[in-house]
Amino acid sequence: MELHAFDVQLAVAHAHDLALGRARSDAEHGRQARLTHDDAQRMAQEAQAEAAAHGWAVSIAVVDDGGHLLWLQRLDGAAPISAHIAAAKARSAALGRRETKGYEDMINQGRTAFLSAPELQGMLEGGVPILTGGHCVGAVGVSGVKSAEDAQVARDG
Repeated sequence: MELHAFDVQLAVAHAHDLALGRARSDAEHGRQARLTHDDAQRMAQEAQAEAAAHGWAVSIAVVDDGGHLLWLQRLDGAAPISAHIAAAKARSAALGRRETKGYEDMINQGRTAFLSAPELQGMLEGGVPILTGGHCVGAVGVSGVKSAEDAQVARDG
């Protein structure tokens, strides 16, 4: 079975809807859903568990819908630069309301002019938006291993 980006986005949205019951409830009642410190901490812990299960030393960032950093964690052994890259990936995913892999693919397919897009510095796979009620409330960014593995850890957050 072939998964398309839309299917993956829906699966990620559903998983985060379950994890963010409070945020979903807010959206259903017409209030602006937003991440809390507890939400960010819980997502980072879930991402950390996924990374630890594979022995991956990564940095994990969680941002709100405006790309503002709520949580940053550099696991033991992760390169210092990975903290900067994880935060940039999360910010790009939140501001663009899409996985950063889409940006990386676009650039790799020849649309290099997109590198000049303002405010987007983390255009590498590993940034995943957090969707609830059809709205982006933030994103998780991970850096430290191969891009597909970064994305795997981010999705588990």
